[in-house]
Amino acid sequence: MLPVAVRKLSILHTESSLGWGGQEIRILSEAQGLIGRGHDVRLACPAEARIYAEAARWGVPVSPLPIAKKRLRGLLALRDWLRRHPCDLVSTHSSTDSWLVALAALYLGRRLPVVRTRHISAPVSAGWATRWLYGRAADRIVTTGEALRRQLIDENGLRPGKIESVPTGIDPDRFVPGDRHDVRRRLNLPQDLRLVGIVATLRSWKGHHVLIEAITGMPAEVGLVIVGDGPRREKLEHMVDQHTLRSRVWFAGNQDDVRPWLHAFDVFALPSLANEGVPQALVQAMMSGIPCVTTDIGGIPELAQHESTALVVAPHDSGALGAALSRLLADRGLARRLSGAARDNCVRNFSRQHMLERMERIYAAVCAGGAP
Repeated sequence: MLPVAVRKLSILHTESSLGWGGQEIRILSEAQGLIGRGHDVRLACPAEARIYAEAARWGVPVSPLPIAKKRLRGLLALRDWLRRHPCDLVSTHSSTDSWLVALAALYLGRRLPVVRTRHISAPVSAGWATRWLYGRAADRIVTTGEALRRQLIDENGLRPGKIESVPTGIDPDRFVPGDRHDVRRRLNLPQDLRLVGIVATLRSWKGHHVLIEAITGMPAEVGLVIVGDGPRREKLEHMVDQHTLRSRVWFAGNQDDVRPWLHAFDVFALPSLANEGVPQALVQAMMSGIPCVTTDIGGIPELAQHESTALVVAPHDSGALGAALSRLLADRGLARRLSGAARDNCVRNFSRQHMLERMERIYAAVCAGGAP
């Protein structure tokens, strides 16, 4: 049901990426949540994208458009779609769809409120075209972490009042501590090993290779579970074979429900090297009561404060990562203290309800032509 102060909005999300990860899940989670709050929300994306196939499962209406690349065909298709389906606001998510929406608005010759969400901490070009895209074509910029917001202000000169940080929220009623023994039995994982786990798309900057290196230096009673899939899988499996780790490393692939896998872990690791906002998997692990080891990349420090809510190590340092993992596995009192503090912090500051309320206010303000 809509809050009294917010009118029903018609919102189009656009996503040009063909990939699958936290960004695409954020889009579907937000769209689903705002539909539940009474808004008319739809997604436009390429028909070959994973998010197109997933949208129905999330209850999000989706329209296939050829917007995977910056081409005239996609621009005209998006322009024609917007002519047939007028909306209050467009929420864009990747570079290509942001450009196509901006140019389609020029073609239409009418005001089209636009919110651009920036999900990763990769540098943004300082060229005039990008300055126009962020500074003039978008009415508001949303980042998925405060570090990303500061980056756009400090490095790209964007006005602070135009940018809001709204981390992806996770439902604390779904992600709760669980029974490790029971889920390991159901997942056919060994009861007698201490298991380190990671949930992340298999991309180079997630640091899986650093984690595998760390495991090679740890005792044989420590195993590793890798949940997720992606372009690096073959290389990572080869690396595991090179280090003769097959007997204690599990590749679980993509999982529709990661909660049982999180419950199976003794420690969660996310040794990211670049590009992070506030990672959803790290929030999920913390809400699930799993002690965590991570790095200080992007928006991660908003979640992980060293010795307070997690152990934080330098990126690329497999030795430091292994030492931190060993410390948490050996010191159960420290593991309990960190995991309890991390869950409390996430429930207070990174809930899905909090995300939906903030995005709803931003969208309503942009449509009204005011500040959030």
